Amino acid sequence: MDIDKVFKALADPTRRRLLDQLHSENGQTLSALCTHMDMTRQAVTQHLQQLEDANLVAVVWQGREKLHYINPVPLHEIHARWIAKFEHNRLDALHNLKQKLEGKEK
Repeated sequence: MDIDKVFKALADPTRRRLLDQLHSENGQTLSALCTHMDMTRQAVTQHLQQLEDANLVAVVWQGREKLHYINPVPLHEIHARWIAKFEHNRLDALHNLKQKLEGKEK
């Protein structure tokens, strides 16, 4: 995974909005996505292409329709690398506090 592409894709509010739309209703066509956007079809296509390049959106062809699906794997990898390791310390602190309050100190 090219994490730089993921961060670049997520940096744009329009692309985050497209991901939010796909999260609320996965498997949308370009036309369906365009109805919620205040921009040209070509502009939406370019944003979707960047999301595809970052592997945040997967495409499935169903006949002549191109359906867009959110791919949460790159987001999970960011969480595992950048967020989860910081949460570990906080959870340990909460566990230690619970033990102390319950009188179960080591």
